[in-house]
Amino acid sequence: MKVLVAMSGGVDSSVAAALLAQQGHEVVGATMKLWGGASDSGCCSVADVEDARRVAQQLGLTHHVFNFTDDFDAHVVDPYVAAHAHGRTPNPCIECNRHLKFDRFLRRATQLGFDAIATGHHARIATRPDGTRRIARGADAGKDQSYVLYMLGQHQLARTLLPLGTMTKADVRRIADELGLRTAAKPDSQDVCFITSTGGRQAFLGSRIPLRPGRLVDKDTGDEVGTVDAVELVTVGQRRGMGTGGSPIRRYAVDVDLGTATVTVGPLDDVMTDRIAVTGTVWADGPPGPGTEVRVQASAHGRPTAATWDGDGVRLAQPQRRVAPGQSVVLYDGDEVLGGGLAA
Repeated sequence: MKVLVAMSGGVDSSVAAALLAQQGHEVVGATMKLWGGASDSGCCSVADVEDARRVAQQLGLTHHVFNFTDDFDAHVVDPYVAAHAHGRTPNPCIECNRHLKFDRFLRRATQLGFDAIATGHHARIATRPDGTRRIARGADAGKDQSYVLYMLGQHQLARTLLPLGTMTKADVRRIADELGLRTAAKPDSQDVCFITSTGGRQAFLGSRIPLRPGRLVDKDTGDEVGTVDAVELVTVGQRRGMGTGGSPIRRYAVDVDLGTATVTVGPLDDVMTDRIAVTGTVWADGPPGPGTEVRVQASAHGRPTAATWDGDGVRLAQPQRRVAPGQSVVLYDGDEVLGGGLAA
């Protein structure tokens, strides 16, 4: 099989390429140049492109660089900024997978005559008795990335290989070390590639949209209890920086009103809910019927929660903290991803 491997310059994609080559596939590596600005997160830098190129050279593979910066700006960066400007909580890594890795990259692979693409994600593709496919959790629970791949449908799954799905991270680093790959001990990438550790979200967004200071108002008394530097950066359910002061009561962001630059805060009970409304849903092989029992995960490393799908949201078996509008909500059947959408 002729396979185009997305090589980010990290150890996971390096080993994915090596394993596929060892299995006898005709493997070519390609690195997507996505972000043209500063990056210190461990991906998307010039050094990462060079690491990918050198690993491909070590493995005897042809290596390409695809410049997708315009697509990345249009489908990831601009929506990220717009979401914050409208008081929503975006997940840019998921949008990068949706629009770049498993759309733009897959289309380029098809144009070049490849049978499949491959990535270094820690997840599996499960093939069911009827021939349909689903993303499933990877073997390494601590590194599982099935959550960020929930949007993949049958077209993408039929043409995608995930060689690391049955391996632990320790296995990956061991193989990289045995092969002498230059990425064997390279740290994992952290956070969002276009947000630097020195400037953070505030510096990045502040250079693109006006950030306004906001008031913290107690839900019950109406009293102003503090301020925040930028109301656009506050997430519903957030506790840190919510004006607890010397009070023994922990306050959480209950509501964010961008129009008046006001954050309403209250105790934990005020941010608990037993239902999450979900919009923009996508399904691996069709939507579950109302009443279907599922497991719900609302963050990349969150704990799955028992719930029931009711047609346009999930009813939780136990109340939990509200999910911020815009955050991805992913539904599982055991270890397999049914699909998901965004919290309304």
